[in-house]
Parts: sequence; C-alpha cells; structure tokens
Amino acid sequence: MEQRLQKLLSARGVASRRTAEAYLAAGRVTVNGRPAQVGDKADPERDEIRVDGRLLPPLERRTYLMLNKPRGYVTTLSDEKGRKTVAQLVSGCGARVWPVGRLDLDSEGLLLLTDDGGLTQKLLHPSHEVEKEYHVWVEGDLERAIPILRGPMTLDGVPLHPARVQPVKAGVLSVVIHEGRNRQVRRMCAIAGLKVTRLRRVREGGLTLGNLPVGRWRVLTEGELAQLLDDSTENGK
Repeated sequence: MEQRLQKLLSARGVASRRTAEAYLAAGRVTVNGRPAQVGDKADPERDEIRVDGRLLPPLERRTYLMLNKPRGYVTTLSDEKGRKTVAQLVSGCGARVWPVGRLDLDSEGLLLLTDDGGLTQKLLHPSHEVEKEYHVWVEGDLERAIPILRGPMTLDGVPLHPARVQPVKAGVLSVVIHEGRNRQVRRMCAIAGLKVTRLRRVREGGLTLGNLPVGRWRVLTEGELAQLLDDSTENGK
C-alpha cells in the first residue's frame, strides 16, 4: 500500500516525520533510483526506497496494539488480588505485550500495549507530554467548575499544564491534559467540586479510539505507528 515517504521513514525507525521531511528536501531519499520529494508516496512492498544509498530497513516485527479497556480491569499483566487484567483481553494477539501507561480500575478507553521496550521507555519518560483527551461524565455545578479546571492547578505540589476543557453534552466534559499523573483527571474534578461517574480516554497524541468496541483490540496501522514514533521522538527527546 502506498504511503507518504515521511511516514514510511518514521515507521521504519529511520527518523521522525519532521526529520524525514528534511531528508527528502535535501535529496537524501530515492525511490526506484530517482530522488524523492516531500509529499511523494511509495509502496515498500513494490518500490526500492533508499536513504543515503541504503535500502529502507524492514518493518521491525514488534506488536503494537490499541485496546478499548473496559471498566473493572486492572492495567497489569497479573494481579495478586485475582482481579481481571488487560492481559487477559489481549491474550490472543500472539505476543507477550504489556501496557504503556495506565488506566485505573474504574476508567475505560484507549490503552496502548506493545512488546517494544525501547518505545515504552520513550513514551513513559517524564518529558513525554503528549496530549491525552478524556470524556468525563460528571455531577455538580459545571458553570462554576469549568473555569477552575481551565485555570492554574497543582497536584502533590506540582503545577500542571492548563487543561483544555469543553462541554460535549449535558453532564459530559472533554478534558485534554499533557501529564499522566495518578488519577489526574478525577483529582482535578474533585478539586473543582465535581463527582466523576464515568471516565473514558478517547485520544492519545494523534491516535484516536474511534469505534473500537469495548473490550476489543486491534493492531496499529503503519501510519498510526509512525505517529506514535513521532510523538515519542519529538516529546521524549
């Protein structure tokens, strides 16, 4: 399948998309012997793609999954209390994967799992502040609470980046944060005087949950993997 070259280079671990665009602009990338330009597409199964004269490396055979985590599952591979784990939900994926980040027992939505240790470390690095969007069902005075949620806040004495908060429908807020502190959105809502009755993560960086059914998983597309690698490179340093 044809894809933009900057996405291909990123997915194959050559460079972030931004750096790949610079490679293309500098004439360092060729397709079937001809210099390629930013925006050009190629099919890695059909075309010969080279960077500085070297063939594009094959896609690393790692596993990258997106799970729509249900409530009532812990984000661990095993649990000493005998609770249901996300590992049980992805047991048929053919690889031993682990969760990247966490969603607490009562939260649901987008959760990434992989067997790529290097990428996991980058994504969990403290400097990795990719946006995370949650839909939050709440009870309380929204007119009073929203300005508090949008304003300066601290947790455990640490200042937070200002959150982007918008009503989605009656009693439901979209909350976009950068950090991933323990139960952050729930604690922010408590400070603002709101009771959270349901919380679902719907986006992480450029990856969206879409219509993936609750409790189901799917493999990330090569384009989504490129986006994930970009996020880890540009934010994780």
